[in-house]
Amino acid sequence: MTTTGAPVRLLLADDHPVVRAGLRAVLETEPDFTIVADVPTAEAAVDLAGRLEVDVVLMDLQFGGRMLGAQATAEITARPGAPRVLVLTTYDSDADILAAIEAGATGYLLKDAPPEELAAAVRTAAAGKSALAPTIALRLMDRMRTPATALSRRETEVLQLVADGLSNAKISKRLFLSQATVKSHLVHIYAKLGVDSRTAAVAAATARGLIRR
Repeated sequence: MTTTGAPVRLLLADDHPVVRAGLRAVLETEPDFTIVADVPTAEAAVDLAGRLEVDVVLMDLQFGGRMLGAQATAEITARPGAPRVLVLTTYDSDADILAAIEAGATGYLLKDAPPEELAAAVRTAAAGKSALAPTIALRLMDRMRTPATALSRRETEVLQLVADGLSNAKISKRLFLSQATVKSHLVHIYAKLGVDSRTAAVAAATARGLIRR
């Protein structure tokens, strides 16, 4: 229940119909939850979150359209009186976690979370409190313990694009950075990871779960 005693109103956003159906099946068994809509795109989530009475949006990160979950989260949470956004995804890289949290997500869960953990996270998010999967919380704590060697969000973005096969010139255009800035980020990345090449940086970061392949 919300603070007023009304059911928690949910909006589900995921581009896989089977996932949306599964979430409905699980969450509709909770007497204090009401699912107001489910949508297949991030754009639709932004639209309905602004037009419907919603308390919590369950947001995937990767969609088939142009807008991704982190961008949708930022647009939703930027509005006055916005619903809380609880990210529910299969991705647990630092790049994804940081992007979602910096976009304003209240919580971050992985899709293999048991039903009771998901329901508890929804209630926690509805109450305005942080709801993080244990593995995600540990990752964030590790970053805080070793800030000197942790990649910044921008460095992580750059390295993710390197892993995706983009050249410095294409990374520069994608992130609206100069090529000199991209090279500077790579120098810092190499130093933090203890490597001396793009290939070694991608391998090291992937092994540590900093980026996804």
